[in-house]
Amino acid sequence: MAPPAALAFLAALLAVAAADFSVLKCPQNQIFTPGNWPVPGERIPDVIALQMGFSVEEDLLWQGLGVGNIFQRPRATILVTVTGVDKLPLSDNKISYPVENAVPYSVDGVVNSIHSLFSEEMPLVLELAPIEERVYMVGKANTVFEDLPVTLRQLRSRLEQDNSILASVSLGSLYKNDEIDRLFLSEMQSLQDIPSLLSRHKHLAKDNVPDIYALEFTGLEEIKKRYGEDSAKFKDAVRILTECLQKFADDMYSIYGGNSIVEVVAVETFETPLTRKSRSILETAAASTNPNIYNLAYDYNFDYAVVFNIILWIMIGLALAVIAISYNLWNMDPGYDSIIYRMTNQKIRMD
Repeated sequence: MAPPAALAFLAALLAVAAADFSVLKCPQNQIFTPGNWPVPGERIPDVIALQMGFSVEEDLLWQGLGVGNIFQRPRATILVTVTGVDKLPLSDNKISYPVENAVPYSVDGVVNSIHSLFSEEMPLVLELAPIEERVYMVGKANTVFEDLPVTLRQLRSRLEQDNSILASVSLGSLYKNDEIDRLFLSEMQSLQDIPSLLSRHKHLAKDNVPDIYALEFTGLEEIKKRYGEDSAKFKDAVRILTECLQKFADDMYSIYGGNSIVEVVAVETFETPLTRKSRSILETAAASTNPNIYNLAYDYNFDYAVVFNIILWIMIGLALAVIAISYNLWNMDPGYDSIIYRMTNQKIRMD
């Protein structure tokens, strides 16, 4: 029989690892290897960056993601984070991986990479957490999702409209006037409104600028805390969430012409809530007042090796081209290889 300390450690380990990473939609040129390959929870943003074609600072030793077609990356990545359940009963066509160490994460690094490389093209960037009334739109997303309800008051009004999510799903034991149920249904309303608004601007989904959507839903966790995991409300909420996610994935995949990735991270709960990292203006100002008194060189970033190899091999290719051209010119026979000498000789003979 195992000692109590070992059992406690195993229970804690299982509690941390109770999460699932599922790929609902994926283009054919993107390779995800089916299998029981655990993905580190803190490296999920790196998985998003690599599948979009961006580099990461630290190598990701995860066998679930293949190379794919490096010349055709997905036009959009949609990441949905759901708390309250460690696995959703999604379709059989999905590819699922367990998550190790399910800790809070942020896609801000991926967003920054998109900004730095495609600042002039204005990509679509949307980060949304409806219950927390937290929204982050960049680029053309401000125009596309101008009418998207983002506050609880707007979501409450949206649910009262005739074409809301209430008219398309079976609520079962959920009640639209209950506060907890209404918060959950507001998140499902966002899954319906985002593809609907984006479909009015389909031309933006056909450009070569990568878009990213990061949605965070905690309504299911609130229902679980209030009514329990075995309650009818929780089971109906899981059913509704699964149906809405499937339709949302199909709609987004269709709008982007089959060149998008839709992923879902389901986790029981995070130890700390998901928050966006912010940078203080005072911190930046203080850092700028400390010059480099030793005149040291700046630190190389992870793009240095790429730029160095590009410049090196271009220089080697140009050097070889100059040597080859010079050799052929030096050993050229004017009587046979030069049209100038040939025409000159003919003119002399005619004179």
